[in-house]
Amino acid sequence: MSNTALITGASSGIGKEFARYHASKGGDVILTARREAELVALKGELEKDYKISAHVFAIDLGAPDGAIDLIKAVTDAKFDVDILINNAGFGGQGLHIERDLALETAMINLNVTALVTLTHAFATRMAARGSGKILNVGSIAGFMPGPNQAVYYATKAFVNSFSQAIDQELKDKGVTCTVLAPGLVETEFVKVAKLEGTSMVQGGFATAESVAKHGYDAMMAGKLVTINERSLRFMANWLMPLMPRRMMLKSIFDSQSK
Repeated sequence: MSNTALITGASSGIGKEFARYHASKGGDVILTARREAELVALKGELEKDYKISAHVFAIDLGAPDGAIDLIKAVTDAKFDVDILINNAGFGGQGLHIERDLALETAMINLNVTALVTLTHAFATRMAARGSGKILNVGSIAGFMPGPNQAVYYATKAFVNSFSQAIDQELKDKGVTCTVLAPGLVETEFVKVAKLEGTSMVQGGFATAESVAKHGYDAMMAGKLVTINERSLRFMANWLMPLMPRRMMLKSIFDSQSK
């Protein structure tokens, strides 16, 4: 296999579109997510439409040893990963003390622990080869605290910080790390996070296809941080840093209340 991308959360949404876009450029894919049937269907589509090789590993990366199991499966199959796209993640709305702690912990396990584990394993191999690209899917949420989604916003702040640090550490070894920080995207995220009916979702959504293309192209260009919408770039870089902290927190809290 050559020009192979390992894509997590590939069964739907942005992850599926990453797989399609990479395959359209002639690259092979390793697809992973919990839902095997969806992955198998995507594998068939990509191999038929683009004549590439697709491989499926149905693994729950949020499970305690999920990321380790994926690393072992890829290693045992003797696949070299040229591109790592850490896309898997989920959110959840509500006051932290009223949410199920097991769900909050599972969010940290998937959004942070699995991402770090996979990055460590595959970035080590990339550095040894002297080449490789990593794309970590963060969120515009990573630029601010998120009352009513406290843990989710915090995990994305971690992804934002971690990705930039990794890029600096590895750039002289031929490896780049890009963080993609989109706003709301037309995926299953809003339903899973129980954000229907909040003012946050009234402004519309970017398509998963457009966000995947934006992030992938930024990764290939070696960009450090990329935000897919101009208005969000202005908000993250200029508006939010200048707002009084309490005002910002109340604004975010109110936008997620029903």
